[in-house]
Amino acid sequence: MVHQQVIKSADFNRSPYWFRILNRCWKAAYPLGAEIKLEKDDLIRTARRTTGLHDLGKDFWDEPLDRLIHALNTEAALHPAGRFISRQRLINLLATRLRAEYWFRRHPGILEEPLYPVWMIIGLQRTGTTLLHRLLTADPENRVLLSWEALNPVPLKGELHTCDDRIQIARTSEKALKLMAPGFFAIHPVEHLAPEEDILLLDVSFLSTTPEATTNVPSYAAWLEGTDQSLAYAYAAKLMKLLQWQRPGTRWVLKSPHHLEFLDLVVRYFSKVHFIWTHRNVHQSIPSFLSMVTHSQSIFSDQTDPGRVARHWVRKTGYILSKGMDFRMDMSPENRFFDLFYEDFIADPVTHLRNYYHQHRLPTGHLVSNFEKARNLNPRGKYGLHSYSVKDFGITDAYIDDHTMAYQELQRKLQDTQEDKPTKK
Repeated sequence: MVHQQVIKSADFNRSPYWFRILNRCWKAAYPLGAEIKLEKDDLIRTARRTTGLHDLGKDFWDEPLDRLIHALNTEAALHPAGRFISRQRLINLLATRLRAEYWFRRHPGILEEPLYPVWMIIGLQRTGTTLLHRLLTADPENRVLLSWEALNPVPLKGELHTCDDRIQIARTSEKALKLMAPGFFAIHPVEHLAPEEDILLLDVSFLSTTPEATTNVPSYAAWLEGTDQSLAYAYAAKLMKLLQWQRPGTRWVLKSPHHLEFLDLVVRYFSKVHFIWTHRNVHQSIPSFLSMVTHSQSIFSDQTDPGRVARHWVRKTGYILSKGMDFRMDMSPENRFFDLFYEDFIADPVTHLRNYYHQHRLPTGHLVSNFEKARNLNPRGKYGLHSYSVKDFGITDAYIDDHTMAYQELQRKLQDTQEDKPTKK
């Protein structure tokens, strides 16, 4: 029997020794001027100097960036490496926007092309969404956002018909993450050639929940929750047109729990959307997600607090679910949704994919071997086993119930309905 590494929630603060020493020495050098600065004007100047471009677009809104930088500087307690990573990420997002505007001006026909229809996976984190996303990638007609594209969706300078530079950047990022947080891949693998969440396209407008998942930025998170996200979704649609111009397909397959909060914007700015809502017992999925967030935040800060993560994200998860359920009930016909239950899907993923294709009147005979091969390439526990419990975060199942009871009731109703339907095989 092959021994598998077990990654526990409590392991979040066990970063590699070299990483701790690096941060300690770097911080000791702050009085000598070694502290990384996060200032908007400097970030924009650096992005412009790096790309040789100036125009961020007429729809660029700088308030989200201002608020994010303020929260990173005053709330996130970033250690030196965390500040460095944050600075590079912000510069890259600005550079992405600069390059995108360049290509939109050079090839205006990009934005005139219709957006592909969208299959969107919207289940909560830790409900089988990553496996489903990777299996659907096995259909060559499905256009997914690959990890190297998510980091750099726009061709680099002089790169149009090749993507080697962007792939190399993503490969380096993958290796760096493994070095800084070797256990993280057991929770959520980030592979440079694998599909990635399209929330990273929303990051280009600095309007997404990525920052609050990776850092402690409560003021930014609160502002974001009360702010219209239209600009972010409109710009993501533009980036998707640029991406399909580079690498065509038949339909988009997107995935992010973030969208549950904004399904009205999804159908407004994307094309012919059909939702795949994955479901799992919240007493399993939410603690698993809390563990992932805690590990993520420890990459940026040595003051990560599991209890704080739980208080923020359990409430946030309940809010996101309520928004998704409101949309489903009031604004969309029932046939927009395909419900997939975690235990059933994990037990027999290929049959459930065939059922989904059958709903769309699409053949699957030629795809079954592709699906099965993809399943074998992404086995459960590929990078180790993930262990977690609500007790790791100082909460109880009852606390989760307080924020998710309406959703649990919806789950029961959907399961009862699904059990009454015949299964296509």
